[in-house]
Amino acid sequence: MAQDSEHFRDSIGTINEDGKRAWVYPKKPSGKLYEYRKYVSYALLLFLVASPFIKINGNQFLMFNVLERRFNIFGFPFWPQDFHLFVISMIIGVVFIALFTVAFGRIFCGWMCPQTIFLEMVFRRIEYWIDGDRGAQIKLDRQEWNAEKIRKRTLKWFLFFIISFLIANVFLAYLIGSDRLIRYVIDGPLQHVGTLVSLLIFTSVFYFIFAWFREQVCIIACPYGRMQGVLLDNKSIVVAYDHKRGEGENGRKKFRKSEDRNALGNGDCIDCNQCVNVCPTGIDIRNGTQLECVNCTACIDECNTIMDKVNLPKGLIRYASEDEIVKKEKFKFTPRLKGYTAVLFILTGILVGMLFLRNDLEATILRLPGQLYEHKPNNVISNVFTYKLINKTTKNVDDVHFKLLSHKGNIILVRHEDFDVPAQDLSEGTLFIEINNSALKDDKEKLEIGVYSGDKLIETTTTSFLAPRSYK
Repeated sequence: MAQDSEHFRDSIGTINEDGKRAWVYPKKPSGKLYEYRKYVSYALLLFLVASPFIKINGNQFLMFNVLERRFNIFGFPFWPQDFHLFVISMIIGVVFIALFTVAFGRIFCGWMCPQTIFLEMVFRRIEYWIDGDRGAQIKLDRQEWNAEKIRKRTLKWFLFFIISFLIANVFLAYLIGSDRLIRYVIDGPLQHVGTLVSLLIFTSVFYFIFAWFREQVCIIACPYGRMQGVLLDNKSIVVAYDHKRGEGENGRKKFRKSEDRNALGNGDCIDCNQCVNVCPTGIDIRNGTQLECVNCTACIDECNTIMDKVNLPKGLIRYASEDEIVKKEKFKFTPRLKGYTAVLFILTGILVGMLFLRNDLEATILRLPGQLYEHKPNNVISNVFTYKLINKTTKNVDDVHFKLLSHKGNIILVRHEDFDVPAQDLSEGTLFIEINNSALKDDKEKLEIGVYSGDKLIETTTTSFLAPRSYK
């Protein structure tokens, strides 16, 4: 049987015996699962393109401005001071993917990964439209550079470049914000040459990935394929070939009409190789779960179509676990899955709690480095501090001032008494805190300070206050 031969594990499926790239020409997929994937893919594409341009309470729905260290996730703005929330969000994402990998294999790659969606649902569909299906693509690639080939290649590469340029613009909207991107477009490219150069670099990267590198991203570059080898077990549901049914006792055999395959001991697999031809990574799913398989379900649809034509039951290739195929065991919610689920719920609860406790305005007041206290008349001790107020909302915070909540004393701003904190911006400055020494109990006192907008308390913070040790 073919699965007894393990030579396919000695190298990846897109490398030939000479060590050169074996170009994959997948047959155009069709079938029920492919239609479902199209619906999911186009919905996710719409979400990906629209997210930078959707605003919630004035905040971009998704933004990852690494340069200015500003992030928006589902409309919630995150600043460097919120880095712990961002880290928890990323950990939740990793645990979520790990949970679904343990349960359903590499389903994320086949159904939700942007690389797969863009390649299979955008670029390959353009290729099918221009170059034709698998056979026509192979023929076109081998033929001389005549007028037909030049016309098709030029049109395809031009469309690939345009789409790569649009993807780069969307990617840039995630990085710098959609408002700034639109302003740059209105101003014209010559007004922002640096941004244009960055945009062309992103375009070149996307063009290289989708026009040439393609499935090699999933096979070579993406670490998730290696990760699934650690997470999968015999109970994980993956795209699997039912080798018990397909091979029978005497292995697979070509189909012949009016032949009793069961009596001959042959399995239901008719060795048509259509599951191989339709695979976007060029593997033979009949060899078992492999690194290159992205669970795209193309082989399931193709095999079901062939089974229909030869009047054999569907499901020779299907979503199943190894235990289901060998032991006829149905999927169970194992202790391992329960553990991942518990961790996911705990982390999600922590994140939700932190989000509810998070203030729209964050205050930091620190004693000026290198400065001690100062004696003033009437037994008053003075310390100098710097303050920084970060407004995480899209509205200005007006009439901001400070009050001592824990002690009797005065807070004196260096420049002005009351001030405003602009939307999504910060205000910083210097202030003095003066407290009568009789109100101090220690040489290093903890102060609680309230930040007010008008008469409304909007934030509280703490700082340390130094006093002379001899006065205690």
